[in-house]
Amino acid sequence: MANKKEEWKAGMYGDEVREKILEFAEDGWESIPEDEREMWFSRFKFWGVFHHRSGQESYFMMRLANTNGVLEPDQLRAIGEVARDYAAGPVENPEFGNAWIDLTTRQSVQLHWLKLEDIPEVWERLESVGVSSRSAGGDTMRNISGCPVAGRDDREFVDAQPVLDEISEKLRGDDDLANMPRKFNISVTGCREGCAQDSINGIGLEPAEKTVDGDAVRGFNVRVGGGLGGRQPRRAQSLDIFVEPDEAYAVVRGFVELYFEHGDRENRQKNRSRFFVDEWGTEKIRELLQAEYVDFELDREGTNLREEYTYNAGRPDEAGKHDHVGVHEQKNGGYYVGLSVPVGRLTAAETIELADLADRHGSGAVRLTRRQNPLVVDVPESELDDLLAADLLETHSPEPSVFTRGAMACTGTEFCSLALTETKARMAVMLRWLRANVELPDDVSQIKMHYSGCTADCGQALTADIGFQGMRARKNGEMVEALDVGVGGGIGPEPTFVEWVRQRVPADEVPGLLRNLLEAFAAHRENGQTFRQWVEATGQEALVEFAEPEETDYVDPCLTDGKQSWYPFDDGESPAPTDASGDPISADD
Repeated sequence: MANKKEEWKAGMYGDEVREKILEFAEDGWESIPEDEREMWFSRFKFWGVFHHRSGQESYFMMRLANTNGVLEPDQLRAIGEVARDYAAGPVENPEFGNAWIDLTTRQSVQLHWLKLEDIPEVWERLESVGVSSRSAGGDTMRNISGCPVAGRDDREFVDAQPVLDEISEKLRGDDDLANMPRKFNISVTGCREGCAQDSINGIGLEPAEKTVDGDAVRGFNVRVGGGLGGRQPRRAQSLDIFVEPDEAYAVVRGFVELYFEHGDRENRQKNRSRFFVDEWGTEKIRELLQAEYVDFELDREGTNLREEYTYNAGRPDEAGKHDHVGVHEQKNGGYYVGLSVPVGRLTAAETIELADLADRHGSGAVRLTRRQNPLVVDVPESELDDLLAADLLETHSPEPSVFTRGAMACTGTEFCSLALTETKARMAVMLRWLRANVELPDDVSQIKMHYSGCTADCGQALTADIGFQGMRARKNGEMVEALDVGVGGGIGPEPTFVEWVRQRVPADEVPGLLRNLLEAFAAHRENGQTFRQWVEATGQEALVEFAEPEETDYVDPCLTDGKQSWYPFDDGESPAPTDASGDPISADD
C-alpha cells in the first residue's frame, strides 16, 4: 500500500500543480474542497506555497528559490515591495510589526500572511524580475546552497557558481525529477571556509585537488547522506569521488536519479537520503553510480580542504571567517559588506532600503547566507564609508554584538504547524536581555545560538554552540513553552552535534541558564579559547551543573502559549478564514 502522499503526488505533482493554484486563486479560498485541502496543500508546496497552521486558515507562506543566495539588481526590491503590498496580516507581531520577509538557513526568502487570491499577482511581480518559487518546498530538490560570494571571494579555491547554475537550470528545472521520495538538499562550494555546510546535505561537493595526468587539478570531492531533524542527525559520508567542475553536474544528477529511483517511498520517517545512505552504504552507491548513472570513469577522491574549514566551526578568528558578517575584500576589487540580521527578519521597508543601498553603493546585487544574513556586494572603496554610515546599518550592523551575530531561528508557532514554541520574537527578546546582563571577555567574538521550534530542526539547533529546541513543560501547574538546551555543536573539519545539558526548561528560565553557563565560560576558559573549544575541554557533568535554569527579571513574550492560540501574540478569536480582502468569512454563508 503506497503512502498517501505518494498517491497524491502520483496523481499530480510538479509544474502542473501551478495551474491548479491559479484556478483556486481565481475562485477563492472556499473553492478548495474542505476534504481535499490536505492533499492540495501538500501539492502546493512544490511551488513554494505553504498553508499556515491551524487557526490561520486561508493564509499562506511563500518560499522563494534563489540558488546560492543570489539576488540580482532589482530582485530584492521587488521582494520587499511584494511584502509591503501583500504580506501584512490581521495582527501585528510585537517585535517586528507587520509586513516583513524572513531570510532562511538555505539562503532564500519566505513571505507570510499571503492570501491565496493574491498568489497570481505575487508571482507576476516576482517573476518579472527573475525570482521564482518553483521547487522551493515539498518532496523535491530544495534551494541549492553554496558560498554566497562564489566568484568574488579573494581566497576562493575554485569558483562553484557555474556548477550551481547548471544544477539549478538542468536538474532542479527538470519536471521529471520533481517527485522525489522526500525533500533533497544539494550544496556546492569552492571556498576554503566550508560555508555551504556540505556535511548536512543530501549531496555536497567540497573543494579538493587531485593530480590527474601529472597535473594538479582543482575540483570537488563528493559527500552524501548528511542531514538534521528528528534527533537523528547524520554527517555526510565520502563517496570517494573526485570530479572536475565540468563533470560535477553529471555526478550530482546521477546520485539524484539513483535516490529518485531507489529511495524508500513508503516510510516517511525513514526515507530521507541520510537513511538511504545508511542502509545502502557508500561503496554500493558508488558502484551503482558508476555502473548505471554516469558514462565516464569516476576518479577516487582528491586532497580536500576540510582542515581549513572555519564556517560555524567554533575555531578562533585567526583561523578564518566563521560567518560573512563585516567588511571583506573581493578578489576582483571592491568589497562585500555582511549585515547582521538577528533571527533573519527584515521589515518590508528595511528590505527596500537595503535594495536602495545596494544600488547606490554597489552593483545592486545582494547575496544571502546560510546564517540568515544579507551581503551587499561589489562596493567600491570610494563608496564604503557612505554605506557604513547608512542608518539601516545602525540596526543591522556589520559589527554587531557577539549575541546578535550568532543568532538564528526558524519560523516557530507563529505560522508552523509542527513547531511547539514561538521562536523569533522570543529569541529577539532574549538577545536584548543577554546584551544587557551578560559580559564576555573582549576576545570572545562568536557564540552561535540557534533556535528550532521542534525536533525537525529547521533552525539547525544541532549545529550550534548553544542550541535550543522547542518543547512544553508544566510550571506551577500550568502548561508553558519550554526549551531543550544543548551545547557543543558546529560544522567544520569534524562536524559535531550538540549534547543536551538541560531539557524542558520553562522559557522564562532559559536566559538565567544562559547567564550562568556563559559566566562559567568566562571564568574558566583558557586565554583565547572559543566557546566550542571550552565545551570540548569541559566534562558533561560540569556543563550540566553550570547550565542551571534560573528565573530572572526577563519577561518572556509568550510563556503561557503552551496550548497554542491561533497566533502567539493575540488572545482574541481568530479572524480566519478570510476572503480576498482579509474580511472574515461567515460560517453561515
